[in-house]
Amino acid sequence: MSKIANRILNLSDSQTLVMTQKSRDLRSKGIDIINLSIGEPDFNTPDYIKKAAKQAINDNFSHYTPVPGFDDLREAVVSKLKNENNLDYNKEQIVVSNGAKQSLTNVFLSIINKGDEVIIPAPYWVSYIELVKLADGIPVILDTCIDNDFKVSAKQVENAITDKTKAFLFNSPSNPTGSIYTREELQSLANVFAKYPDVSIISDEIYEYINFIGKHESIAQFEEIKEQVTIINGVSKGYAMTGWRIGYMAAPVWLAKACIKLQGQTTSGAGSISQKAASAALLVSDNSKEVMKNAFKKRRDLVLELLDNIPGIKRNVPKGAFYVFPNIEFFFNKSNGNYIIKNDNDLAIYLLEKAHVAVVPGIAFGNDSCIRISYAASEAELVEAFSRIKEALGNLK
Repeated sequence: MSKIANRILNLSDSQTLVMTQKSRDLRSKGIDIINLSIGEPDFNTPDYIKKAAKQAINDNFSHYTPVPGFDDLREAVVSKLKNENNLDYNKEQIVVSNGAKQSLTNVFLSIINKGDEVIIPAPYWVSYIELVKLADGIPVILDTCIDNDFKVSAKQVENAITDKTKAFLFNSPSNPTGSIYTREELQSLANVFAKYPDVSIISDEIYEYINFIGKHESIAQFEEIKEQVTIINGVSKGYAMTGWRIGYMAAPVWLAKACIKLQGQTTSGAGSISQKAASAALLVSDNSKEVMKNAFKKRRDLVLELLDNIPGIKRNVPKGAFYVFPNIEFFFNKSNGNYIIKNDNDLAIYLLEKAHVAVVPGIAFGNDSCIRISYAASEAELVEAFSRIKEALGNLK
C-alpha cells in the first residue's frame, strides 16, 4: 500500500517546471542554456508598486489579513473591472488568493463533485487538467489545430455538453498559443451557454494586458450569462509580479462565498504586503504595462521572422501573451546520431541537449504536434536561441 494518497499519485508533474529544472541542472554544470520554457515576464516589478510595498511594511501591515482580501484591494478590483472592462461587480463578489492558480483551485473544489465534467479546449495551460482531476472531476478535452488559430467553435462546445457538464474552462489570451477570442466568438459561445444556465464558465484572463490587437474582451460582458461566469485574473503577468503571489476572482456571490469558506480552512488570506502592492498596481496609472506589451510585441515579430527562416516549421500569429506554439511534425521520424525524434518530447530534449535551448513539449498542453516557446527573453537571447535551434534542426535527417 502506498503511503502517498491516490489524488497525488494521479497528478502529473508540471512539464514547464520540469524543463525549467532541467535547464537549471545543465547550467549548474557550466552549460550555457537559453531558457525559453518559463512563463513569466523578464521585467522587474515597477518602482511605484515596490514603493507601496515598502510603505506597507513601514505602516506595520504585518498581521493576519481578511480571508477574502483587504477591502481596499477588493474595491480596487471592482474599480478595475468597471473602468477597464465595463463590468459591474461588488466587493462581495471578489476573492483575493495566493495567485490565480489558487483562485482556480478554489473554484474547482467548490463546484465539482466526483464524476462532474469540465470542458476544456486544447491546447490548455498545463495545470487545468490536473486541478480538475484533483477535484475528482473529469476533463473533457476539445481539440483544436493551428489552422483555426487553436480556438474552439460554439458548435464544438455545444456538442460536448452533457447532463454531467459542470463547467467550461478557457483562457484568452491563451497560454500556450497566444490566441485571443474575438467579441463575436465570445458572443457565439455565450449564446450556447445561455441555453445551459447550470453550466459555469471559468474565464482565465491573466494575460489580459498582453494583447496586441486592441481592447480586451471578456465573456462576462454578456448579461444573459454573467451569473454563470467566474473571471480569474491577477497581477502576475501584466505587472511583472509573479513572485508576489496575488490572484483574484470575480464570481457570482454564491460561488465567492463558497471559495471564501474553503480558503478560510486552507491558506486563509493572502500576504499583507503583497496585497498592498497589488492595490497600488491596480489603482495607480503609469505606462509600465504599455512598455511591457510593446516590448513583447516587438519580440513576437522577431520570433515569427526567425521561425520563418527554419524549414519545416509551421506557425500561426499569436495575438497576445508571450508564447508561440509552432507545429513541428515535419521533424518526426528524423534523426541525428543517437537522437531519434519520435515525438514532441524527443524534440524538446534534443533541443535542450544539442542546441542548449529549453522549450516545452506540446503534449504538456494537450497537443503533441507542437512545442511552446516563450519569448519572455531579451532580443539578443532570442536571436542566439533561434540560431542554435535552426542549426540543430538542420542536422536532423
